[in-house]
Parts: sequence; structure tokens; C-alpha cells
Amino acid sequence: MAVWEKVKISINGVACEAQAPVIISASRATDIPAFHSEWLLRRLEQGHVLWDNPFNGKACPVSFARARLFVFWTKNPKPLMAHLDVFDRKGLNTYFQFTLNDYEAEGLEPGVPPLEQRVATFRELSERLGPERVIWRFDPLILTDVIGVETLLQKIEKIGNLLRGRTRRLVISFADIRGYASVARNLDRAGFRIREFDEASMRAVAQGLSELNRSWGLELATCAESVDLSAYGIEHNRCVDDRLMSRLFGHDEALMAFLNRAGRLKDKGQRKACGCRPSKDIGAYGTCPHLCAYCYANPGKEAMLRRCKTKGSAPDGAGLRVKKESPTA
Repeated sequence: MAVWEKVKISINGVACEAQAPVIISASRATDIPAFHSEWLLRRLEQGHVLWDNPFNGKACPVSFARARLFVFWTKNPKPLMAHLDVFDRKGLNTYFQFTLNDYEAEGLEPGVPPLEQRVATFRELSERLGPERVIWRFDPLILTDVIGVETLLQKIEKIGNLLRGRTRRLVISFADIRGYASVARNLDRAGFRIREFDEASMRAVAQGLSELNRSWGLELATCAESVDLSAYGIEHNRCVDDRLMSRLFGHDEALMAFLNRAGRLKDKGQRKACGCRPSKDIGAYGTCPHLCAYCYANPGKEAMLRRCKTKGSAPDGAGLRVKKESPTA
């Protein structure tokens, strides 16, 4: 089946055809809530966005005409939180994948707010939306010459205790540095000595996490990991999750109709072990000033700043456009 309907739109008076996805991912490629909220709100009012295909550089019009759900991925949703009523007024459903790690001492996430502030933001967002709509991600799990399995578990425990009752689900992934040469170079230049996970260390984390979860009662899951940790009560996650959508937004007939049509269809653009249902991502790589040392979308500070030239809080870079748009731009 064709995943998304096509609709006719007009950009600066020029007619063109645009994808009209039902589910919007905002975004795996950059932190839209943290840095590009104003841009997103403008594009919502305009009704479309030009998304730059990272493989061929072609600008692809994406219409919000059929959109029913925004899945937000973020380490700091605070700038967007004051505007969530915009989505409510438009009848748009939302939930958040909120990555909340504790790598402050190591400096692996130099651009994120202090941990205490991020925890407070998580709790505030949960109060606003409810704990099921704010999913906690400790992602990725990283081993270094100073961070071992026990230290990782202590970091998770610290945050988990602070989030008690404010979320229903914890999603983890294991850093895979070997798969991304640019990440390895960034880490080496920054002086981080990363150790790869093997199955024994993955299972040690899973065992410790299972024990911690006796007091939390969370749903535990891995993101895009092939390792089977079901013996520890950890399932394979669907970050764009039809099950969650059905529980939370079963009243939305258009969203439910799409999920019924899609059936067990997976998002073809993701990794092999990813369980996500189809969504359309509208972000652009190289536009996230968090500059996390382990991130495959981090081209380095200078390259990121060149690409992410800003007007206010919104970038002029590829895929995130605030300049005059045309369907061939």
C-alpha cells in the first residue's frame, strides 16, 4: 500500500503535490522542541513543510492536511510546552519520547540543560499530559573507561527514583560506536574512551534494571536492539507505537483507520530491529546544538553552526526552513 496520501498544495503561489502523512515524527534527526519550536509553529500555520531528503538533497513538500499525531523526540521540551494548546486547538494528538540521561560529570551532552532542570521539566510535562504520554528514554547506554555497568545502573536508579509515578515506560538502547565512523572520530577527538557492549554486559544491565524496576513497575523496552532480553521483562520497543496510540487516542477515527490500513507495516526507513509503525520525519541532520558527543547526527560544533544559522530560535538550514519557500527550493 502507498503509506501516505498525496494532496495538492500551493507554495508561494506555485501548485505542487505533497505527501500528507497521518503520523509526524518531530524528530529523530534533530531536537525540534528544544531548538526549533517557533519554526514548527509557523509551519503548522502555513500547513506544510519542505523536508530535505538527506540522501539526494531534494526538497520534498510535506502537508499537514491529514496529520493526526505528532511524536516528539527531545532532551528539552521546555520551549514547546507553552504552545501545546496549539496542537490541542487543531485537534492534533501528541506524545513525547523524552531522553533523560545523566552524563553530566562526563560531559557527553554539553548542550543540554542541567539534570535537575531536565527532571523538573519532565515532571511538569507529565503533569500536563499524563504519564503515559511522556516516555522516558535513557538512550544510549554508554560504557567508558570510567563508566561501567554498575555506574550506569546507579545513574538510571537516580533518575528513576525522581520520576516515580511520572512515566509508565523506560526505553534503553546500547551505544554502537563501531557502526558510525564519524561518532568514533568525535569521541576520540573529545578524549572519550568508549567500550563496546557485548552480550554479557547487555545482560548485566538488563538484570540490574529488572531488579530496580521492582519498585518502579515500569514497562521496560529496548530500542532497535536485536538482543532478546525478555527473560528480564524487557521487550522490543515501538517508539512510534500503534498499541499506545490505540490506548490513548482510540477516539480519533482517522488515526485508527490509518492504523487498521497499515496493519503490521513497519517504518521502512529505520534499522532492521526497529519496531516502529510508519511516520514521516520532518527534521534535518546537523541542526541540533545539544552536540552530544555520541550522536551520529553531530557533525561537530563548527559544521553544525554553519548549517544551523538562526533567526531567533529557528534555523535557516536545510530541511528546517524559515526563508521564502518554493517547491523546487
